Amino acid sequence: MTAHLDHRARIESPTGARRESTRRLAVAAALAGPLFYVSAIIQMLTRPGFDLRVHPLSQLSTGSLGWIQIATFVLTGLGVIALAIVHRRVVVDGLGRRAAPLFIGLFGVGLVAAGCFTMDPQLGFPLGAPEGVVPMSWHSVVHAAAAAIAFTALAVACIVLLVRDIRGRALWPAIGNGLTALVLLLPVTPESASVQVALTGLVAFTWTTVVAIRLCRAA
Repeated sequence: MTAHLDHRARIESPTGARRESTRRLAVAAALAGPLFYVSAIIQMLTRPGFDLRVHPLSQLSTGSLGWIQIATFVLTGLGVIALAIVHRRVVVDGLGRRAAPLFIGLFGVGLVAAGCFTMDPQLGFPLGAPEGVVPMSWHSVVHAAAAAIAFTALAVACIVLLVRDIRGRALWPAIGNGLTALVLLLPVTPESASVQVALTGLVAFTWTTVVAIRLCRAA
């Protein structure tokens, strides 16, 4: 699950303040994924009534402590936007030099939007919420749409990079990008949607972390 900087792509090595800022952005991008899952795991273990088999991670944005997950979404999205900026600065030539950071950035914007617009309390979480599924509010609809657009955008970025890898005959990066895109585009099974979405997010954020580290080294 990595992007490949192929032999035909000219890599810019900026100097001075720009180079330092690029590396700082890359570090922030690399930390975005781990931040999301460390925060989510701590909340899953400490918030009464949460069950990943029933409740999606986005449900953590509800209740009196929901601000923690809201902030987690926003900070993670900003980290992904930082990755898009780094990609645009570092990869200055070759296929996907503009399209890839555009779709990566859209992934980040979608995460920020998913944090700002929350799901509805339901399925008994947070404690005191209705036990069943409730009709979706407007902000829950926006949340679902933002999340769907975000992960689709990242899948498109992976496909763009996959094509570049194939043209550059970079086998392993092509496999990584291809598998990541495949996971992101798999249909969600209603019976296991919460777990599947959580695992899909894990794949997505592993990809962003690996790409950020590679770009940091190339900066």
